[in-house]
Amino acid sequence: MTTNLKAIILNHLEQVVRERDPYISTVGHFFIREYIRQEMAVFGEVEQHDFTEKGKNHQNLILDLSPNQNIKHKPPILIAAHYDGVINSPGADDNGTGIAVLLALADFFSKNQANYPIRLVAFDLEEYGLLGSKSYASFLKESNQALRLVLSLEMLGYCDGNPNSQNYPPGLKYFYPSTGNFIALVGNIFTIPEMLKMSKTIRNNIPCEWLPAGLKGVLVPETRRSDHAPFWDLGYKAIMVTDTANLRNPNYHRASDTLETLDLDFLTNVCRGLMEAVQKIK
Repeated sequence: MTTNLKAIILNHLEQVVRERDPYISTVGHFFIREYIRQEMAVFGEVEQHDFTEKGKNHQNLILDLSPNQNIKHKPPILIAAHYDGVINSPGADDNGTGIAVLLALADFFSKNQANYPIRLVAFDLEEYGLLGSKSYASFLKESNQALRLVLSLEMLGYCDGNPNSQNYPPGLKYFYPSTGNFIALVGNIFTIPEMLKMSKTIRNNIPCEWLPAGLKGVLVPETRRSDHAPFWDLGYKAIMVTDTANLRNPNYHRASDTLETLDLDFLTNVCRGLMEAVQKIK
């Protein structure tokens, strides 16, 4: 296991935590995209999936880690995070943490074999309606490409150990902890076996809860607010990995979403838990 994982994650955060709205903070947005491209390129060829919105070309960045011949025929596990941000926010948790962990996973899985090929994707325009993931999911479906599982990394680094620090959509508070010190897995019904196994492994590193969202999350709209939702809609197995965003983090979509507000030990343990859990997927 990577011994300097916390330092690796912090190094990525120091680069990506900056304003990066694609239309207002264009310099920051360009910098982050090219930083991700550069870091992914260390581990293999970076593909680009282009799509157009408002007359402007946008890019999803894709890295397929070269598998050994024994698993090359299997459908990949797709792990994704969005790199765009909202206006006037440096986006440390949203979604600097997701990108930092995505890049740390690239490093890990370039050296440690999983049971399936690993595909890492950085999505653009999540904040504008999940547009990057909608475009890419549609492309995969139209070209009949199978996936073993999709993991969407959406805000991973805010932890609050105080009582009653965790909020929920109506009705769920009776079934889950009131303290916001866990990472959550939110999946469609088809992913219940994966969430059960992954949560058990992740709990070796950090508290973990899981929620099956029926009817593609329609009954609990909060469960659809990341890049897993387009994959749900097209019938893929998909799970959002999240610190629950605005249901816990008071800095959500604000200028106060800074590096200093993150719990780096919590974030590092989330990353370790994901490394171990993804390796065990069969």
